[in-house]
Amino acid sequence: QVQLVESGGGLVQAGGSLRLSCAASGRTFSDYDIGWFRQAPGKDRDFVAAINWSGGSTWYADSLKGRFTISRDNAKNTAYLLMNSLKPEDTAVYYCAARSHLYRGGYSIPSFDYWGQGTQVTVSS
Repeated sequence: QVQLVESGGGLVQAGGSLRLSCAASGRTFSDYDIGWFRQAPGKDRDFVAAINWSGGSTWYADSLKGRFTISRDNAKNTAYLLMNSLKPEDTAVYYCAARSHLYRGGYSIPSFDYWGQGTQVTVSS
């Protein structure tokens, strides 16, 4: 089992930045790829970004490339999502998720085994 706890959400003005953190416990953090997803009110949960177990490879939703940056610090058992130039449409609950680094496939929601409780990000116009 891996336990994930997100933090760093909050209220920010459009154009501002936030850095979300995902703290992991329970298993060896570097055994897992990490993904970030978000869910806006009334909408499906969407893929945001993912990073492989070593941090050597990253993937992003096409619409977010250039504004969001995913990273991890395996020594601290923590992954991060830096969000710049935030827009009102970025308002959502942001979730981090983990899956075995042995998984081979796309970054779909069902491919992740462990989820955090989410952190709210609200961007005001």
